[in-house]
Amino acid sequence: MFQLISFLIHGIQPFLIPICFVVAWTVSILVVLSLWTAARDSLNTAKQMHQIPCTGCQFFTDNYRLKCTVRPSIANTEEAIHCLDYLPKTNPYLY
Repeated sequence: MFQLISFLIHGIQPFLIPICFVVAWTVSILVVLSLWTAARDSLNTAKQMHQIPCTGCQFFTDNYRLKCTVRPSIANTEEAIHCLDYLPKTNPYLY
């Protein structure tokens, strides 16, 4: 019995180094690819969020209870990117 186990261990041993080498590089490449994908998706989301014009609108109140006096349901969301009621602030010191 021990001779069979010993034979299997010594028979597999020459293949362990190449298998471990391939597995280690595969895991490393997958980690880098995952980080790259996460960074790319974060940049795309940030670009889209910076298109929301609510903070520069005259109707934006900067209050967490009522963000917008005209359309509070879509304030600071992606739906507000093309808001028809957007009116830019003329002078921020007036409000």
